[in-house]
Amino acid sequence: MPTRRRRWAVHLLVVVGALVMLYPLFWLISSSFKPNDEIFTDPGLVPKTVVPDNYATGWGALGVPFSGFFANSFIIAAAAVAGNVMSCSMAAYAFARLSFRFRRLWFAIMLMSIMLPIHVLIVPQYTLFKYLGWVDTFLPLIVPKFLAVDGFFIFLMVQFIRSLPRELDDAARIDGCGPILVYWRIILPLSRPALITTAIFTFIWTWDDFFSQLVYLSDVSTYTVPLALRAFLDSSGGSSWGPMLAMAVLSLIPILGFFLIFQRRITEGISTTGLKG
Repeated sequence: MPTRRRRWAVHLLVVVGALVMLYPLFWLISSSFKPNDEIFTDPGLVPKTVVPDNYATGWGALGVPFSGFFANSFIIAAAAVAGNVMSCSMAAYAFARLSFRFRRLWFAIMLMSIMLPIHVLIVPQYTLFKYLGWVDTFLPLIVPKFLAVDGFFIFLMVQFIRSLPRELDDAARIDGCGPILVYWRIILPLSRPALITTAIFTFIWTWDDFFSQLVYLSDVSTYTVPLALRAFLDSSGGSSWGPMLAMAVLSLIPILGFFLIFQRRITEGISTTGLKG
């Protein structure tokens, strides 16, 4: 009995903690149906006055349908996923399997790049992209992803590829495969958990990115969802809170859906240390 009571107590604490953590989300959804003057005066989760028009108002409040901002975010996020999966896997394969001069030095430099905050790099990057005429386009947010600039994902894949038996590479070479075919036919299929993890985190981080998109995108037609939500704020600090919160709720749906579908793959990609039987 004491063990059962202890277990029930632990479960109760977990449930209470989960409700506390989820309260902001519940408040966001509830407030998206409230009038502006009730959002910050009533902390309750049940609206006294239901205003479903917040969603219709927010959808076209910026003069451009919000679907355009969703499309822009999807284009950038999808391209970033494709770029990171392709380029980071190739760089990781080179570090984990190929022999070349100064490999350890370049690997150490790559690891050091993880420690650099984006604020240190944004000025020279902006200068370069301004010179190339890429500012106010999607290119600064997409092209670098195809050049293996995310050291975290390279490191993640290097650790995963190192756990794969080298005998598979040797067998492929005996069959006449060169480094490219070994990567394509052996390493890439077996690295699926790490690739899926890279795709998931890239999508989520790119979708939620605000700073980089704020720097490079200034035309309303190129705005992504985070920039569109910011546009609800005027220069005096006022805001159409109801429509903005309504659009914020809609902006969470792709992220939550993407995460719920692939949540098992995240754990698998991070925790897998070898081949599964």
